[in-house]
Amino acid sequence: MKISKNEYQKIVHQKSKKSHLLKNMLSAFLVGGIICTLGQCLQNLYEYWGFDSVKASAFTSTTLIFLASFLTGIKLFDNIAKHAGAGTLVPITGFSNAITSPAMEFKNEGMILGVGAKIFTIAGPVIAYGPIASVVYGLIYWVTTLF
Repeated sequence: MKISKNEYQKIVHQKSKKSHLLKNMLSAFLVGGIICTLGQCLQNLYEYWGFDSVKASAFTSTTLIFLASFLTGIKLFDNIAKHAGAGTLVPITGFSNAITSPAMEFKNEGMILGVGAKIFTIAGPVIAYGPIASVVYGLIYWVTTLF
């Protein structure tokens, strides 16, 4: 059975869940804000414990990475992401989840062909295109600040 592209789009539109844009934006904003606030609290705590700001920043990043991986491992991060949407994509926690999820999913296939081969399926494009995009944006910024 062949259907046209327009007919297919109508079916998809009818079957798709309606998005609650305002609720989704508010949830993303709140959860992202909570993650960032937690990061700032950790930074302040590590500095209070006597670490200089560079070491405190490193410990903060490491703690957030660990927490996101741990929550992914106990299947709690995905539940939070269902309600928070893009709010969980705060770069360091989202990236940690993007590495941990495939590692867990493909661990049954072995360490080399499972985890080793599949761990970057989600994060790979970020690793590949992130530096390229930053160079392009940096050049645009540099050119626009010359004048």
